[in-house]
Amino acid sequence: MSARSLCSAVFALLAAGCATGALEKGGLVKLKVEQGALDDAYRPRRFALLVGISQTADEGFRTLRYAEKDASDLSVALRDPAVGHFDDVQVVTSRDATTRAGLLDAVAQLARKATRPDDVVVVYVSAHGTLARDERGVLRRYLVTSDAIVERASQTALSMDALEASFKQLPSRRRLLVLATCHSGGGKSLLPREVEAELATLKAGFYAPPLEEASRASVVLSASDWGETAREDEQLENDIYTHFFVEALASGDRNGDGAVTATEAHDWARRRTYTFTKGRQRPSAEILEVGADPIVLSGAVRRFGNPELFSYSQRLDGFELKVDGEVKTELPGGAAVAPGTRRVELTKGGVPLFDGPVVVAEGERIELDALLRRTEPRRSVTLTGGAFGFADEASRAGLLPAVATAGLTFRWERLFDAPLALQLGLAGSFGTHTLLENAPFRYQLVTGSVGIDYLWQRGSLQLFGGPEVAGLWLARSFALESYVGAQNVITVMPGVSVGLAYIFYEHFELSARARALLGLMSVDGESRAIGFFSAFAGAGYRF
Repeated sequence: MSARSLCSAVFALLAAGCATGALEKGGLVKLKVEQGALDDAYRPRRFALLVGISQTADEGFRTLRYAEKDASDLSVALRDPAVGHFDDVQVVTSRDATTRAGLLDAVAQLARKATRPDDVVVVYVSAHGTLARDERGVLRRYLVTSDAIVERASQTALSMDALEASFKQLPSRRRLLVLATCHSGGGKSLLPREVEAELATLKAGFYAPPLEEASRASVVLSASDWGETAREDEQLENDIYTHFFVEALASGDRNGDGAVTATEAHDWARRRTYTFTKGRQRPSAEILEVGADPIVLSGAVRRFGNPELFSYSQRLDGFELKVDGEVKTELPGGAAVAPGTRRVELTKGGVPLFDGPVVVAEGERIELDALLRRTEPRRSVTLTGGAFGFADEASRAGLLPAVATAGLTFRWERLFDAPLALQLGLAGSFGTHTLLENAPFRYQLVTGSVGIDYLWQRGSLQLFGGPEVAGLWLARSFALESYVGAQNVITVMPGVSVGLAYIFYEHFELSARARALLGLMSVDGESRAIGFFSAFAGAGYRF
């Protein structure tokens, strides 16, 4: 039946439905739809774009033996109904389709197909990688496309930044980019002569790798770390990382829930690649998860899996994860454990960073860096010393000059797991002063404050600031020939404060804070608004 005939039939049915209700203006036509068909219509779809580039126009790039086979082998696993069960798998290996423009167009076409936020999208590339300086002289990574020229890589190859930008335009929030390439000048890489000569004079690791930003539910996997070589192997007849990545789709279900996710597949391939290359190749990952790992590559989640402890945070790279005294893995990565209360240890070089009980439940995934943040000291008590005074000269001369204070500050950080802190302060001063050179008096000053700070932290340094409300009690007593008596002032002062703290040995800090306040006071029977200031510094203990 043609599309026009189908539309005519639909309109006829609708007209008949309206005619049956003679007294109704319009109505609903009930259609019987099978639940299976409805589920299938709303089922998240699974797309894969697999690229293998073996040869380039420039013979200066060595021909790769297995790049096309890598893409083909991965496609077999993803298409297999018993493994990946992907709906749409496109393999791109021809020279015309693997140019710089061709690859960007292929990703754009993928974006037009995978339009739902819950679609699973995989982009895989097996090819040469290289380094070159862009037009601003910045050293960047490039994917060697079929039209790339080794000595003009920045003008002819596809920059990883451009590939990433195109990848991030995909509507899906469950997307995976796998780069079976390298950029170190060996193996699956070749460098322009001037870049190779420049890097030869530098210590390894001089350039920080330009990390791919992993957006929400986005994962970027690389076959090797910065400065390392990604290798092919005759015995495996594949790129080494790709071989074990494909293997993981059938065997990498770490937590036993019936599915292999992107992180499980990467961890399986990473460890085996590291062992196979005797430590010369260390696959890397940029992962940001929201909730459970949403990118299922094979199988399906059929049950609650065993709890998992994991971390891909650079902060914990190289730390050893022990559970109940048993070494589970070296981070980055993860491990499945039995449900219950487990003793978790994180150590590096024999020095423990964390050692304590952790309660884990079936199906739970615990990010170790977040666990550390929850167990790190959040509260601090600080002994302070500083100064308090009125902002205007008249009040300092007629009421009280700036005076030294001593006090105590309490701060509770990361309220509601947000970068917020509650701070409470109490300070006081007492002594004797003279007004107008002939009016001595004794005074007592007490201030109490409460405020909410926004926290910025970079390593051991914290910056904070926010609104604050303070209460002030000032008592003055005179014993003059002309006047004997006491004066008391109580007021509430809103304002703002800013400060900083330096944390050392985890439990200790040095801090400083300044505040500006405005209060209403009655002076000589007249109420007026008066500004106040205070500044103090101190040493505190965190717990």
